[in-house]
Amino acid sequence: MRWKNYLAVGVALAILASSVDCLAERLAVISPVGNVRSGPNGNYAVLWQVEKYYPIEIIRRTGPWCYFKDFEGDEGWIHDSLLGDVATVITKRDACNVRSGPGIRFDLLFTVEKGVPFKVLGNEGDWLHVVHTDGDKGWIHRSLVW
Repeated sequence: MRWKNYLAVGVALAILASSVDCLAERLAVISPVGNVRSGPNGNYAVLWQVEKYYPIEIIRRTGPWCYFKDFEGDEGWIHDSLLGDVATVITKRDACNVRSGPGIRFDLLFTVEKGVPFKVLGNEGDWLHVVHTDGDKGWIHRSLVW
């Protein structure tokens, strides 16, 4: 009878371990620019830079450093002082239309390339009201962002 308890605990742990990605903490860069480094220390090389509202998923933490992945699956380290719990998205398609309202019947305000981050101001159905760091606002369809 005891082995069944161990088996049940083992199965529960396996299920929990397989769902860890679902529990990933999502944060965003809140400083104007953030350095993504190759390791958890300011002495490591800067791999690339990200702009304000860039969303990331935290994989693990080492002191004040966060190891993360982004919308393309790229991974790196960033200092947690550059991050905040802000609702953000980033465009995942080559040409994304931003409109004056939540629907295709609204005027096209501008088009952005892949990799442009926005802060989310609100939503209406599958449409997100967003703002870029330069102040440009509009509505973008949820299918176009991560």
